[in-house]
Amino acid sequence: MTPAKTSPPSATETSRQGIGSLEIGLRVLNEIARSATPLSLKDLSLRLDLSSSRLHKYLISLVRMQYIVQGPNARYSLATASLSLGMAALKRIDPMPITFDAAARLHQATDRTLSVAIWNGKMPLIVNWLDSSQVLAVNVRLGSELSPFFSAAGRLFLAYLPAERQRRIVDDFYQAPSALPRYQGRQLQRQDFYSLLKATRNNAQACFYGDFLPDINVISSPVFNLGGQIQAVISLMGMASDTDVRPGQRLERLLSATTRGTTKLICGNAV
Repeated sequence: MTPAKTSPPSATETSRQGIGSLEIGLRVLNEIARSATPLSLKDLSLRLDLSSSRLHKYLISLVRMQYIVQGPNARYSLATASLSLGMAALKRIDPMPITFDAAARLHQATDRTLSVAIWNGKMPLIVNWLDSSQVLAVNVRLGSELSPFFSAAGRLFLAYLPAERQRRIVDDFYQAPSALPRYQGRQLQRQDFYSLLKATRNNAQACFYGDFLPDINVISSPVFNLGGQIQAVISLMGMASDTDVRPGQRLERLLSATTRGTTKLICGNAV
């Protein structure tokens, strides 16, 4: 009797197949990575709901492969292979496409004009521009350079510069300013501007309320790299009549969530 032929597994079935023991081992590794302090066998057993005897076998293998190390008091932490794996992943992350994609999704959710700026060594440079359905009458477009003093993105970059470099730029500007920076309609002398930069850094955002573009509100928020420096700034702008950028309002919450999420994608759990 000829044996019945068996059909090969479907694409769906194949996609669902995996190695359960490998998945458990990675769960163990992820739990150790998430912890701020080394973990004991008992700690891991409770967190992962695994018996100590079963868990110990995974720990032995991870130690053998140098992904974790057993330190004092029999506690486990990450080792050199984990570091090498993380650094290899970070080297392959291109932050700008991630930032552009985040800006595009925010643009779709808000229908507001959005820009992405980077620091070119002297001032912000617009590298991405997305118009809203209500086009704004502004003289800023893709490729424009922005003033560190008269743009929300510029103030953010300036606020996060090293102190000596920041002081040199600000003091040089105030030697003979063509106009004084403004905030909420008030002109800012040098010390007032330094105070604003400090608040900008503390809040991790900068806002304009029609200060330089009449009837247009702007809010900017930073995307950080692994070194804690600003990788890019996403700015959202619109008519003051329908673009409330005050802290806690919908647009501010959406922008802040976008830049925090983008930083998380770029830096992983290091932030």
